[in-house]
Amino acid sequence: MELETLISFFRESIYLIVVFSIFLGFALKKGRQTVTNIILGLYLALLISIEFPFYDALLSSSSSISNEAILRLFIFALIAVIATWLFIRILPREYDEGSFEGFGRKILLAAGGTILVMIYSYHVLPITDFITPGSPIHYLFGSENTFFYWLIAPIIILFVT
Repeated sequence: MELETLISFFRESIYLIVVFSIFLGFALKKGRQTVTNIILGLYLALLISIEFPFYDALLSSSSSISNEAILRLFIFALIAVIATWLFIRILPREYDEGSFEGFGRKILLAAGGTILVMIYSYHVLPITDFITPGSPIHYLFGSENTFFYWLIAPIIILFVT
């Protein structure tokens, strides 16, 4: 494989790599329970944001597509933060562990969070209005036929870890 091909693939996959790195950083710094809470918060935010009844009223004052996208992202992020905070409050903390203890489980949880963010980016949120993930990412997460299976994958990861 040529160097240019590798650089092109890396450039197209940077969004995926950054999201995975953020989740892995949370797992290493704060522990598996924090990433579990974030994943559950993302699921709850998806449920609420899909049925959010005030989008039309809030978006009516928006003059451009990018403003609408920013507002939708902000509303989703706000709901996700509140939902994550709720799960932090109601779920018990697990035992203290070192940063690299249970590293395999932390990688799986980071992958589960990354999967959720990527499928939300293509199917729910207007993130693709701001950044254009490359074709390898689109091929994996952009299909309507596989949305359900990608949505179930983090639940299976939570069950396994």
